[in-house]
Amino acid sequence: MRIGVLAAQGAFAEHIAILHQLKVEVTPVRLPAELVGLDGLIIPGGESTSISRLMLDYNLASEIRSLAKNGLPIFGTCAGMILLAKRNSALAAEPLGVMDITVRRNAFGRQRDSFETELSIPVLGEKPFPGVFIRAPVIEQVNSEVEILARLADGTSVAVRQGKLLASAFHPELTNDLRFHQYFLDIVAGGTT
Repeated sequence: MRIGVLAAQGAFAEHIAILHQLKVEVTPVRLPAELVGLDGLIIPGGESTSISRLMLDYNLASEIRSLAKNGLPIFGTCAGMILLAKRNSALAAEPLGVMDITVRRNAFGRQRDSFETELSIPVLGEKPFPGVFIRAPVIEQVNSEVEILARLADGTSVAVRQGKLLASAFHPELTNDLRFHQYFLDIVAGGTT
């Protein structure tokens, strides 16, 4: 199994480190040629406008959009979720638009409003998952084909899955808990429904 991690900007090194812990071959992706032969792709958190512009500048956006439509499993965290969404608020650059969700950027406020909380994510088991929210978006609306995997205590949706697409408003790569990445690898391997 070979997983690509979009390495344009943001927390890509942390995703790569977790994938190495899970004994997976990893390819940092900066150019379209590095997308060839991947079994899955992770789009990390970071600054969504910067990542989007870099994807356009390096001709990655149309390639990733095409791969998603052809069934490549993709996991977007925080900014990655914003870029996967079909609809979002105030994104200055073009999103990939492959996941039928509506998101709102910086939903909790500025950097100082970042927080951590324990999340119930049934697909990962009974043990709570440590949710790290840094200038995080929220999911405001989902299509009927989208499964909500996690909510905050107030009911706000913060993790979703649509077929082979997975997205979280939080940063699982900034924790020591490998379960969310393992869940994505199970999707890549075809082991989850």
